[in-house]
Amino acid sequence: GATDMNLVYDSAHYAIVAYPVQEGFELVDKATSRSLFVQGSVARALRRTLDDIPDNERDEESIDAVLDTYCAGAARAIVLH
Repeated sequence: GATDMNLVYDSAHYAIVAYPVQEGFELVDKATSRSLFVQGSVARALRRTLDDIPDNERDEESIDAVLDTYCAGAARAIVLH
């Protein structure tokens, strides 16, 4: 259904939830309780950036660093409905 989502990454600091139908990702910054929804070209660029991390460097620290960069200027406070 429209609520199809899957958790693709989960660390102490961040989570990434993929929404295949929207071709988007939600980046959740756990420390600040903020989230950022990206889709389209931004989502593709993020996936490319994560895919480009060499296997021997692909750990929580390097992935979190990428997410830090994405969330720094753009994440907004999570609004509880």
